[in-house]
Amino acid sequence: MSDTQFPPSFELRMREQLGVRWDEFSAAHQQPSPVSIRLNPAKQQSPPPGALPVPWTTSGYYLNERPSFTLDPHFHAGAYYVQEASSMFLEQAFRQAVDAQKAINVLDLCAAPGGKSTHLLSLMNAQSLLVSNEVIRSRANVLAENIQKWGHGNAVVVHNDPQDFQRLPGFFDVMVIDAPCSGEGLFRKDHHAMEEWSPDNVALCSKRQRRILSDVWPALKTGGLLIYSTCTYNPDENENNLEWLSQEHDVEFVPLMLNEQWGVETVDHHGIPGYRFYPHRVKGEGFFICVVRKTEETRESRARHKNSFTGPSKKITDQLSAWITNGAEKTFILRHDQVQCFPQNKTPEIDFLAKNLYLITAGTVMATVKHEKLIPEHPLALSIDLQPENFLRLDVALPEALQYLRKEALAISTEKKGFTLIYHNGIPLGWANVLDNRMNNLYPSEWRIRKGS
Repeated sequence: MSDTQFPPSFELRMREQLGVRWDEFSAAHQQPSPVSIRLNPAKQQSPPPGALPVPWTTSGYYLNERPSFTLDPHFHAGAYYVQEASSMFLEQAFRQAVDAQKAINVLDLCAAPGGKSTHLLSLMNAQSLLVSNEVIRSRANVLAENIQKWGHGNAVVVHNDPQDFQRLPGFFDVMVIDAPCSGEGLFRKDHHAMEEWSPDNVALCSKRQRRILSDVWPALKTGGLLIYSTCTYNPDENENNLEWLSQEHDVEFVPLMLNEQWGVETVDHHGIPGYRFYPHRVKGEGFFICVVRKTEETRESRARHKNSFTGPSKKITDQLSAWITNGAEKTFILRHDQVQCFPQNKTPEIDFLAKNLYLITAGTVMATVKHEKLIPEHPLALSIDLQPENFLRLDVALPEALQYLRKEALAISTEKKGFTLIYHNGIPLGWANVLDNRMNNLYPSEWRIRKGS
């Protein structure tokens, strides 16, 4: 972006907020936005050649240039997620404030398209449960797709309004609220955010954020942690909202340790510690984050130790158990002729969620059952629990991998028949069914690359 023309009232406020550093802030908006990705530690260990680490996370990297992610099979296989670097600071908040060794329940309330949810899944242990929510249905479908690509089976995707979570008092140990905001921190990256900005919109966002906090607050247990973030600089949407929360409820704020070389600014607002990212001080976009501990007494939901889901036959369960690691520790359920599985220790919680929220997906969709025959489903191919040695495998080069991802016919000859995992550079992309005279491409139609990509 060049010759950025900020909204006058925004510029006036930011000049006052930044003082002598306004010119640096303004100059940073004449520079291109950094390109960054976060690797999936369960799938890809090596960063791209020449990539430099994002300092506040163990798996984030800056790229020298923006490649065509659409034409990279590893992107579609969930080997990495394209994410803005500043928002990866969630890792510091989680690692420093949360006991990740415990089996906890985590809510990502405003989760689409899935950056923070996939990050949380990499930070949580496998016995914990992530509930990833999106209120807009079309965005919830995108969220479900990205979580399935990430491959972890301890996630539930739901489609609910924040107030619906009042049905789950004291259920969550951790809540992440990346609140819808005025988007000031995205002005460099997204010019539309600047065009839509206005003082009235800031005021509207602040009120909406308070409503969201108020609606969902009962679902956080006593001693639970709220990680609140926005991509805006405005105090009315950040520290002023947190001050309001402290006036309405019994809370304490959790300070974080920073490396001063990161360039993150510590905000001390009436004793409330927050952390603000400016593009002239960090290699990233604008961002704000704060950690709050709930100290008031809250009644806790009691998830009864039962499973009211319909399960598949023992024959099917035994077969599917062999397809994944630790199959004996999974619960298998049958929904709409599809078998899904998730951690057995979280079955009561997922059963409780299914009774109170609108579930889109739960765990890993493994297979469709047709006349006691199992047809493996795409999320299974991308699951980190998959036992690939139990299936046929076909390694393909980049041209064939892109053909597969476009759901085109594959003219590849192979002697062995049956359901086959398509691999590219050591990572599974999905399924094909090899028949006598052809190979059926089983890549999901709704996920395919368009031909013009």
